[in-house]
Amino acid sequence: MAGSLNKGSETDDLVENHEINVTPFIDVMLVLLIIFMVAAPLATVDVNVDLPSSSATPQPRPDEPLYVTVEKDLSVSVGNEQVTHVDLAAALDRSTDGDKEARLFLRADQAVAYGDLMNVMNLLRMAGYLKIALVGLEGPAGAPSVPAAEGDSAAQ
Repeated sequence: MAGSLNKGSETDDLVENHEINVTPFIDVMLVLLIIFMVAAPLATVDVNVDLPSSSATPQPRPDEPLYVTVEKDLSVSVGNEQVTHVDLAAALDRSTDGDKEARLFLRADQAVAYGDLMNVMNLLRMAGYLKIALVGLEGPAGAPSVPAAEGDSAAQ
């Protein structure tokens, strides 16, 4: 219990103060805020990871999926039509009749670098197509993906 000293009081009794002192609480919160502000950037670490194959159940495919394919030589195809990076947006508009809500299925050769695949995804986003599904090989659940050797026709 806190007390108050009033000079105008003629009795020797102390009057109780019913207010909560929040200053220590604010001090503790500010110290914790500073600790978290300093520690948060240190929590992000760059770690090299070998990503596993997906074991999720495959989603049902539409009747006529629109595939955008990136080949080894970084050439891009919309359906079966090979297009340049500059003409990609126009080819997509022709194939989807201008429907920007259409889902695109993006598939790429294993030899395509991640950065090159991201460049194609950025081209799709700049064209206004935001629903992009990545296509991969479906295998048994938990089975690691094993890259095929070049020229291996069994993996085709």
